[in-house]
Amino acid sequence: MPDWLVLGLWLSVAVAVVITGIFLVGARLFPTRRATNATYVFGEGKRRTEIRQYLRAIGEDFAEDHFVAGQHVAFYLPKRDVAITFDARAFFRIEKSETYAVLVEHEMPGYHLGDRLPFETPKLGDEEEVDTTRAAFAVLGLPTNATLSEIKSAYREKVKDVHPDHGGTREEFQRVREAYTTAKRRAS
Repeated sequence: MPDWLVLGLWLSVAVAVVITGIFLVGARLFPTRRATNATYVFGEGKRRTEIRQYLRAIGEDFAEDHFVAGQHVAFYLPKRDVAITFDARAFFRIEKSETYAVLVEHEMPGYHLGDRLPFETPKLGDEEEVDTTRAAFAVLGLPTNATLSEIKSAYREKVKDVHPDHGGTREEFQRVREAYTTAKRRAS
């Protein structure tokens, strides 16, 4: 083997060891934040958790990820023959059967499910009576009579601060996005 090839191999091994060492030291000094059960922090996972908690609080038996009328649903209440889904297509297909179908939007808090169920649900003492519109405008730092252009402008500014790529957290970013959606719907 030529000397230059042996030298090149030794140098590449040495560089690889140095780079590996840098990454190991960096991982020790700056550990990454691990989100526990991150899929259930926001989005559909958060709604599933809220609905699960609500159904348990009202004492209703349920099955998760169940098939009803050939459609996959998030929750099924067997005693009441009620299917709860996030999928609009599944909702409309189930609606044609004898099963009562409930469509839940991703923005709807779990405790509002009782308003959509076809039976009387007990009023829970810890249900929040929060004006979501006022809360949305407060997150954006705007008065409730703000115009659509003011809402868009405030959203663009706020999202710069809370975006995960710019030092914010996913939870903050999601809260600002949901506030923007609510405020925009109110202004239109």
